[in-house]
Amino acid sequence: QVQLVESGGGLAQAGGSLRLSCAASGRTFSGLAMGWFRQAPGKEREFVAAINWRGGNIGYAESVKGRFTLSRDNAKNTVYLQMNSLKPEDTTVYYCAAGGSRWYRARPADFGSWGQGTQVTVSS
Repeated sequence: QVQLVESGGGLAQAGGSLRLSCAASGRTFSGLAMGWFRQAPGKEREFVAAINWRGGNIGYAESVKGRFTLSRDNAKNTVYLQMNSLKPEDTTVYYCAAGGSRWYRARPADFGSWGQGTQVTVSS
């Protein structure tokens, strides 16, 4: 089991930027696909982006494509989500997740470990 801890959330103005980090511990990180999801109260968890363990394949939700950039540093057991051109509709809790070979399906069920979440609030 891998433990995930997110950081970097907070308050930003519309058009601004934030960078989320997710630090992993507890098992080998380099063999895991990593992803970010977000979930608003009363809504289903929504895929944001995911990256395979080598970092060569990355998928994004259409809603964030061109604004968010996902990357990973396997030497530091950390994955990063750079969020630019933020919009008020990006406001919600963001969760880091570790997944396996089916990460490209962008479904929460394909990710077995989750962080506690970090709040992102974008003001208009």
